[in-house]
Amino acid sequence: MPPDLVVLFEHPEWQKPLWAALERRNVNYAKFDLKQAAFNPAAAPTAPLYFNQASPSAYVRGNTRAVPLCLSYLRTLELAGARVLNGSAAFSLELSKSAQAALKHKLGIPHPRTLAFNDIDAALDLWGDHFPALIKPEQGGSGARMFLVNNPAEARRLLREQPSLWFPDNLLLLQEYFPVDPANGIVRMEFLGGQLLYAMRVVSHGAFNLCPSEVCNPVSGEGHCEVKPAKPVEFYAYKQVPAQAVAYGQLIVQAGQLDVAGIEYLEAPDGRLIFYDVNANSNLRAPIARDYGGFDPFERVVDFLTQ
Repeated sequence: MPPDLVVLFEHPEWQKPLWAALERRNVNYAKFDLKQAAFNPAAAPTAPLYFNQASPSAYVRGNTRAVPLCLSYLRTLELAGARVLNGSAAFSLELSKSAQAALKHKLGIPHPRTLAFNDIDAALDLWGDHFPALIKPEQGGSGARMFLVNNPAEARRLLREQPSLWFPDNLLLLQEYFPVDPANGIVRMEFLGGQLLYAMRVVSHGAFNLCPSEVCNPVSGEGHCEVKPAKPVEFYAYKQVPAQAVAYGQLIVQAGQLDVAGIEYLEAPDGRLIFYDVNANSNLRAPIARDYGGFDPFERVVDFLTQ
């Protein structure tokens, strides 16, 4: 019997809560593992609905091939007339932090000054004396390969000593750095179907790995993330999230064609809300949803999928 839903994924541990929620509701679904896959571009879609749960961070787990196959498959499904949630437009946006910056500029949403480059000297000629700054990958994920540099010499030395930072796509960013109050951390808002699901504060103690998955950053015990923070990351429900922040998040979600999304911002020292990251693969955090509104976020996702 053909499935009603196909879920595209790469990290099985992240998906277990979704699998469990789908099975509790007796949803007829199939799993499409992007790590080892093949597809026929001429074949008709087998299901009326596809849900993309791939992550740009696949390469840090040795699954680099999953991303290009996923993007190609999404485009093929869409051309064949299938309904795809977090489809090729959303996934392309998540894969490109420079495109995210361009979208936020177009929407008038405060964001860090950003420069994409494939040559550090060309980048520094354009960047000027705006240091300290972050060097980060165009195709990000899980806070991997992000470094704070204090001057041009440090930037050049970093890329000379660690040429693997160009992996996987040979494109990097220089991005404006904003200090963050360590006690407050950053804010991550989760959206489902264009509406705020919940918001939380994430206190990372200076680390860049903010993955909300309980597999990577559990409530207690050691996580199993490939990008390990020095100290445990802390998560707190944030019920007082400003209406302006939610409105900005909704603009990004709508313009980016994101059905499910995690939008992150920080609070600059001058009080501005600076939006710096867009995530299409939302690793929802059940304890936060329970504290925020007394619900299971994965049940809400299943409600959305079945509707």
